[in-house]
Amino acid sequence: MDLNLNEEQQMIQDAARRFAESELAPAAEKLDQTKDREILLGHCRQLSELGFMGLNIDAEYGGTEAGAVAFSLAITEVAKACASTAVTMSVTNMVAEVIQVVGNEEQKQMYLPKICSGEYQAGSFCLTEAGAGSDPASMRTKAVKIDNGWSISGTKQWITSAEFAGVFVVWAVTDPDAKKGRGITCFLVPADAEGITVGPAEKKMGQHGSATNEVHFDNCEVPDSAILGKLNDGFRIAVAELAGGRIGIGSLALGIGLAAMDFAVAYTKERKQFGKPIADFQGLQWIMADRVTELEAARLLLMSAADRKEKGLSFAKEASMAKLFASEKANQACYSALQLLGGYGYMQEYPLERMTRDARITSIYEGTSEVQRLIIAREILQAAG
Repeated sequence: MDLNLNEEQQMIQDAARRFAESELAPAAEKLDQTKDREILLGHCRQLSELGFMGLNIDAEYGGTEAGAVAFSLAITEVAKACASTAVTMSVTNMVAEVIQVVGNEEQKQMYLPKICSGEYQAGSFCLTEAGAGSDPASMRTKAVKIDNGWSISGTKQWITSAEFAGVFVVWAVTDPDAKKGRGITCFLVPADAEGITVGPAEKKMGQHGSATNEVHFDNCEVPDSAILGKLNDGFRIAVAELAGGRIGIGSLALGIGLAAMDFAVAYTKERKQFGKPIADFQGLQWIMADRVTELEAARLLLMSAADRKEKGLSFAKEASMAKLFASEKANQACYSALQLLGGYGYMQEYPLERMTRDARITSIYEGTSEVQRLIIAREILQAAG
């Protein structure tokens, strides 16, 4: 097995690293402290110009057509500098991918060029609800049939980029009498459609720079042509197509963990106690060795999942494994890195405080660690016959 990157993948990784170091890293602390949306939107425009808002989208729709591996590499590099920008980039890419995979030609022509070019500053998924998080089949948002279309009513929660998204991918119950999960349909809804209200930004523990909001649909009317895929087939889309999002969030977590360890290792070489750098103490060396080894294992799991996706192979189990391991180990890496700095790690003047807050959500969104374990176990048991 050749684990080396090809020329295009290496080029994407290098470009992402340069952009992250020159543009994102210098603004990350200010974005976190001020929550200034103009900073984030400026990053989004630059990502679009680089072709990073459609990394796995066909060139005929304005995409980069670089593949799932390049997507993972780019997200990791961006997350090293700014997790808030990385999550915006990841979700927007996945909105574009779902439209490309499930949408018809008219829908692809209508939305993909706008997402890839930056005309739409972002895209958003409207799946989660207050009572339908890990169990999306329990959603209560409904779409009622009307003349030549549907009327959508309900509230979606914790929607990334809702404040400035150009299009929402919305899941709603279209057949309330169907077996649980069978009567759900997916819709493409322009953000400027009547009947949509975006709530105020949520006050979050971390990733302060990214927008997270409730989205309310009050008799929002859409035509029949807004249906993404087939009628009453939305739950399958949520389960099958959004697995790619776990590669994105796992890659994001990896980036945060790597950045935390890079900072901590550099610090231990400068900080002196008992007359020598603390990097010389074996106990701290073992902490560094364990965390960096775990992050490398996470990287390989992510590359495996992304490679299988790129080759058209099944990758749901591998994506869940990668997301589970990367998010859990990134959290451990941040806490270990903070510990290596001692009291300084707890201070906001050092980036580890922010990184630790930013990493925490990665084991929750795009499916909690517990849900990932259920998916992995289900796949194992099904394979066992």
